[in-house]
Formats: sequence, structure tokens, C-alpha cells
Amino acid sequence: MSFFRQNIAIDLGTSTILVGVEKKGIVIKAPSMVAVKNGTDNVLAIGDDAVVLLGRTPGDVSIIRPIQNGVISSYTVTKRMLEYFMDKAVRNPLKRIVKPDVIICIPSKTTGVEKRAVEKACRDAGAGRIFLIEEPLAAAVGAGVDISKPAGNLIVDVGGGTTDIAVISYEGIISSRSVKVAGDVFDDVIKNYIKKKYGILIGDRTAETVKIEAGCMFKNSRKDSVTIQGSELQSGLPKEVTITSDELVEPLVDACLPILDAVKEVLEETPPELAADIFGRGIILTGGGCLIEGFDALLRTVSGIDATVADDAQKCVVKGCLKILNEMPEAQKNEISRV
Repeated sequence: MSFFRQNIAIDLGTSTILVGVEKKGIVIKAPSMVAVKNGTDNVLAIGDDAVVLLGRTPGDVSIIRPIQNGVISSYTVTKRMLEYFMDKAVRNPLKRIVKPDVIICIPSKTTGVEKRAVEKACRDAGAGRIFLIEEPLAAAVGAGVDISKPAGNLIVDVGGGTTDIAVISYEGIISSRSVKVAGDVFDDVIKNYIKKKYGILIGDRTAETVKIEAGCMFKNSRKDSVTIQGSELQSGLPKEVTITSDELVEPLVDACLPILDAVKEVLEETPPELAADIFGRGIILTGGGCLIEGFDALLRTVSGIDATVADDAQKCVVKGCLKILNEMPEAQKNEISRV
């Protein structure tokens, strides 16, 4: 029956969920958001359908993110979300009989309790054999790094809720840090900056738009601007303002300091031979949060090591997960699933 079993890879992010399927590639990229009726487990909308409702619902409906800082905050809602996206990704009539193999990524400092919660939610959502992998390892594979060699590679994976920094060599993590500063924090920083400087309140979607269209972390590396609308604090009336890239540099760099400190700490713990490898190879940036203009230049300046944004950075983790699962021998799958 294993012939009919499909491989599914899931990047269960705080902001975005990506799902890859064997022989099909990445088939789903959607917001990790769910609309629920307050005080109940009644799910009204998931993914893009939930985003449409953001800021437009009555008081008895909430739009929530069941994944917070890379771990499950609401088990029931996470299970429903996984079930929804797995059913959407695999339309095999036999999937109820021959349940798919699922590989799912987790932050590098996830606890045993958090791991078991992910496994249980995934199993209850319809998975068969479940495999967990730390995000930096999956990101490295997805970025094209051969992690089987005894050579040092420094991965900085900037997601929505967490940033994972890890030195990888010989299929293992040598040293790592997981920092709860990532894309969502950058959005909050932009919201607070606009509130403080212009006296305007904006929502999460507007903040993300500003980040994408004008966000910058290195002086003079971007000269864009974006015009947005929000509610004026004093009058409550709509007001329009234009935000430039230059004015966002300082608040975004300040927010990024914990990531820069964590990179330094990981490098300090790295053995000299691997540190020499990293100096020659450079730092590899993955995840959607690293796509802010100037992030690589900032890291390069602070660390003194070259930094490169991986191709298709946001999809590196799910690509790596799918590659690892597809290449895993059946005997190894059986052995892992028995543990």
C-alpha cells in the first residue's frame, strides 16, 4: 500500500503556511489565519478567506493565528487548519485509507511538549507517518546546501514569528539560537512608528504593505515611498500619509538588534575550523522576513562576513522538507515512525 502513499511537506509558519506535495511541488501558500466564533471552536474561514474578513467582522468573530512564535497556541484550531490544507493539497480518494507521510518543520529550540503537540495535531488532521525537522536544516537543503559534508554553513531563517540562526555541518546543528523577532515584529514596529510620528492608526495588512513596498534596513539602499490611509488618533477621521524608505531604516534596525546579537553569539560558539568555512562561504539568508531591502547589507556590515539571500527565500524551508522526505529510504521512515 506504500505505493499509494503520498509525501507532504508543511512549513507551518506563524504568518504563512506552505504545503508541498511529491511530484507536484509547492501547491499551497496561504496565510496561517483562521476566523472563529468567539467562545467556541466553530471555524468560519481559513487562510485567504479569513484574511478577507480581517478588520471587517462583528464583535463575536475573531481572526486568530493558531501558530505563535513557531509553536501551537490553539490545538483545536491548528488541527482544523492542517486538515483543511492537507485535504486541499491531496485530492487522492485513497488518502483516508492510505494516509500520507507528512514532514513538518519546527523551530530549532522547540521543547518536547511542543513537538508532541505538533505531531498530535498533524496525526488528528489525517497524517500517517509524521517526521519533524528543525527549520534551519530544512532551509539549508532548500537553499541548495549539501548538509551531508563536514563543512560549516551559517543559516539565518527569518520567518513570521521566529528567526532561527544555526551553524550546520555533517547533517547536524553545531550551535543555534531561536529569536522571537521576525516579520511580525517588523510589522508592529512600523505600526508604532506611524502612530508615534504621524498620529495615525493603521492595521496589520497596511503595515505589511508598508514593509514590502518601502521597508529598508540599510541607509540609501532603497529610495521608495508608499502612500497609506489610516485613522487619525485625535479626530478618528481617515487621513493619508506618505512613508519613505529612509525614515523606516532606524526603527527597523533597532528591532533587528536581537537577531544581530544572536548571530554573534552563534559565531562565538562555533569551532574555529567551521568558523573559517563560514567566513569563506558566507551567511545564507532564508525566510520571507529576510526580503526587506538592506537586511543582507546590514548583516554583512555587522558580522564582517558576506551575506546572501537565497533564491526563492520564502519557500526554502518547504522545498527542503519535501526533498528530505522524498529522498528518505522506506526502511528509515519505518524506523523513525516506530520511535
